Amino acid sequence: MTAFHADASDLAEREVLTWEAFGDAGRELAQRIADSGYEPEIVIAVARGGLLPAGHLAYALGLKLADAINVEFYTDVHQTLPDPVLLAPMLDGESVRGKRLLVVDDVADSGRTLALVLELLRGMGAEARSAVLYAKSASIVSPDFVWKRTDEWIVFPWSAQPPVTA
Repeated sequence: MTAFHADASDLAEREVLTWEAFGDAGRELAQRIADSGYEPEIVIAVARGGLLPAGHLAYALGLKLADAINVEFYTDVHQTLPDPVLLAPMLDGESVRGKRLLVVDDVADSGRTLALVLELLRGMGAEARSAVLYAKSASIVSPDFVWKRTDEWIVFPWSAQPPVTA
């Protein structure tokens, strides 16, 4: 499966997150989580977009246990599949049963991906709360922890350039 790069350079209005701002955002978001009193046992990234934010939060919160759930939804700027799709390999349900989870994604845009993952994990018997760098007003899920709210297209530093090719 080839990873598609979404080019947003033609959009006049967009939110651009730099690597430096990402560093600050992760620390600020981790502080909000810590201040809330929620103590997750495992960080679950929503791959791919949530992988770097989840790693950042795991380190900032001092958590060693991390895993990922692979979901495909966006195929281009403002283009999605009809529904989010879970991709293999799947998370081991037994390993999260009865655990406090922090589900991390880069953005709650429509919220449909986050809703799918939270429903799946809660169905496995986990207590799952969510953290995102960005939340949009159209999201059907109100994440538990948000760094910033915007309705602009977001350019993340890890996807700002096209994939490397031979």
